[in-house]
Amino acid sequence: MPVFFFFSFLFLNHLPFHPLSIHRSKVELLKEASDFLRHPLMTEITTPEPSISDGAAQLMKFHGSYMQDNREERGVGKAGGKAYSFMMRTRQPAGCVTNQLYLTMDDLATQYGNGTLRLTTRQTYQLHAVLKADLKTVFSSVIKNMGSTLGACGDVNRNVCAPPAPFKGRADYDAATALAEDIADLLAPQSGAYYDIWLDGEKFASSHFERPAVTAAREENAHGTNYPGCPEPIYGTQFLPRKFKVAVTVPGDNSIDLFTNDLGLVVFVDPSTGALQGANFVAGGGMGRTHRNADTYPRLADPIGYVRAEKIFAAVKGIVAAQRDYGRRDDRRQARLKYLMDEWGVPKFKAVVEQYMGEAFEPFKPLPTWSAADYLGWQEQGDGRLALGVHVPGGRIKGEGKKALRSIIEEKDIPVKITAQQNLVLLDIDPAWRADISARLAGAGLADAGDLDPLDIGSMACPALPLCGLAVTEAERALPALHATVRAAMTRVGLGPAETLNMRVTGCPNGCARPYMAELGLVGDGPNSYQLWVGGGPGSTRLAEVYAERVKVQAFGSAAEPLLAFWAATRRPGEAFGDALARAGLDKVRAFADGYVSPAEAAGLPTVGLPTDLHARLETAAAAAGLSSSHAAAQAVGAWLKGKE
Repeated sequence: MPVFFFFSFLFLNHLPFHPLSIHRSKVELLKEASDFLRHPLMTEITTPEPSISDGAAQLMKFHGSYMQDNREERGVGKAGGKAYSFMMRTRQPAGCVTNQLYLTMDDLATQYGNGTLRLTTRQTYQLHAVLKADLKTVFSSVIKNMGSTLGACGDVNRNVCAPPAPFKGRADYDAATALAEDIADLLAPQSGAYYDIWLDGEKFASSHFERPAVTAAREENAHGTNYPGCPEPIYGTQFLPRKFKVAVTVPGDNSIDLFTNDLGLVVFVDPSTGALQGANFVAGGGMGRTHRNADTYPRLADPIGYVRAEKIFAAVKGIVAAQRDYGRRDDRRQARLKYLMDEWGVPKFKAVVEQYMGEAFEPFKPLPTWSAADYLGWQEQGDGRLALGVHVPGGRIKGEGKKALRSIIEEKDIPVKITAQQNLVLLDIDPAWRADISARLAGAGLADAGDLDPLDIGSMACPALPLCGLAVTEAERALPALHATVRAAMTRVGLGPAETLNMRVTGCPNGCARPYMAELGLVGDGPNSYQLWVGGGPGSTRLAEVYAERVKVQAFGSAAEPLLAFWAATRRPGEAFGDALARAGLDKVRAFADGYVSPAEAAGLPTVGLPTDLHARLETAAAAAGLSSSHAAAQAVGAWLKGKE
């Protein structure tokens, strides 16, 4: 038996932490002493102070909430100091939201939040600015109206994503949605602490019940995946080393950024019966990193293999157990599954997971080319009814748009889905309502997708300032101005209004808006300053690369324009911005940018006379190289002068 196999067997049911870790982080010690996430949170949540201790705040994450401090309201009021409030995040597998829950969340945002609802890049809600005194009311209201926040944050499985496709009668999409819901149930915390704190021990009987097959799969322990007799049979006292993200999709649909997840599944169904046959598994993706720490980095998930339908839950548990038992517990920056995958390599990782599964993975099945549908605009559901994908600027439902959506959803009694691009899909619409709904949304400023600037459709941002404690600069609030800057630069280099690219902005390097997959990613690295990442693809299957460090907002336009000019000058027919830059390589892109002379600059620069025949040759050569004559001349003269130095 290989050494690591024996080591796994020896420690699996005895050590609730990484068997190779001598030291554990403070968070690990806190989790172990918390009585499965109860203390000290249960006591502190009832005290009159506006905040809770750091330890309680860590546990609060597992319940679906972060304590935050509004930096723009510090010192306001008689108490002075920090302006504490809480962000609450829901759990919405596949982004599915019932009509009842939508109306509840809308009410809670108005009564207890800051009047807005935030749609996240993992298909959930975030409710901001909830005061501590209102937390039990807000949490219990969500639970009693067919919702949950359990596991929306913390060192557990997070919300399980799946395409927000509105199609009825599509067995593949139905299977993906059902599997997302099942995995969310399978990996949900079980100890009951959530109900003890927010419902005073009453486990509210909602309309959602997990399938018996899920319950049986959680309890199954033939190959050592569980802690027998433990209130948390999968997680144990330590839970996971860090957050764990899962996404489920169908072949070809990458609307949920499959490869950025710790675990991704691609479902296959029987073409004649529609029954789930099995799934391809990919593992080891993740976006988070730390500036100027080369040991942290974004990573795409690797193909692992194919699993038959009846073994999918076992394979999911096996991967979670491998991360639980071997992920780093001493250094949280190294605790994601992607680092374990790189430490071990795919063959060893597969071998360990296969022990937990009880059988081997089958060969990975071939897949078609990936594309990233946005699901915006009017669509046929396939049952005679319509769906409408509504673009929500910045993912923030607010103002007149919030009122219009509320009135339509309430009046028509329709459910919705949240997309991984921070938009909403309204479902089950009678065709007779179409004109009325379009008019009401347009009147509230929620334009039809066909009337939007394509740049808006392809962009995302995290909330960042003023509430996120990790943010070092703006993201959501900066997005409109950044859009305008990019569009103006595109116009200057001759790119028309229909041309677009996907742009993602974050206020820190943790990557919540997945900027490292973007064609143009802006990652906050200081006040009004960003790293620029370029070269991701429109299908979200390739990592971007760092192009520039510490680009100030004021200089962003001049930094972006040469990139756009390079695209305009060198692209192949129909080639996307990120694809063109990735094909050329950043060395060529930087060389182009170094000698770039913008049309505006050229008009104000000193002139140098050239013989007519030499000028004609220059223009011909410049055109062949995809350069302006001014750009080509600047490169040539620069090279000549360098040779004379």
